[in-house]
Amino acid sequence: MKFKAILFAVAVSASTLAFAQETKKAGPPAGNALVGDTYGGGVSSNIESKAISVEKLSKKLKKEKKVENVAIKGKVTDVCDKKGCWLTIQTEDNSQFFVKMKDYAFFVPTALKGKTVVMDGTAEKKVTSVDEQKHYAEDAKKPQSEIDAIKAPKEEIRFVANGIKVVN
Repeated sequence: MKFKAILFAVAVSASTLAFAQETKKAGPPAGNALVGDTYGGGVSSNIESKAISVEKLSKKLKKEKKVENVAIKGKVTDVCDKKGCWLTIQTEDNSQFFVKMKDYAFFVPTALKGKTVVMDGTAEKKVTSVDEQKHYAEDAKKPQSEIDAIKAPKEEIRFVANGIKVVN
């Protein structure tokens, strides 16, 4: 009886090891974000030629709460270090706006920082809660003092990208 118990334990251990999957640390996709690289649905040359500046988008959002099917051209200032699931774009007044990927369907490499991109998607003014701001600050590995300083919701431009293309 003892032999059967030991044999069963060995069999279970062996099968557990045989079927164990190697866990890989999740992170942003690899890549150098070279000119012409696309992420998500891509951006056709037709869409790229219709891209507007962040300044023009801001003006449109003063008139409308939401702007759909719009292409924006801007410089990437930050990318989520955890997964590449969000990025920020520099505006003309040296502020930034936040970009998420539609349906969490694609991610971008951190090499996108400093690159100019054209994005196709939907933009809107949104109030971002304190908790959400802190979450993104943690993802960006901001210092704890900066995270603790977030005390109030803020209104900002939010962009949901269908596709992103590196143009410079």
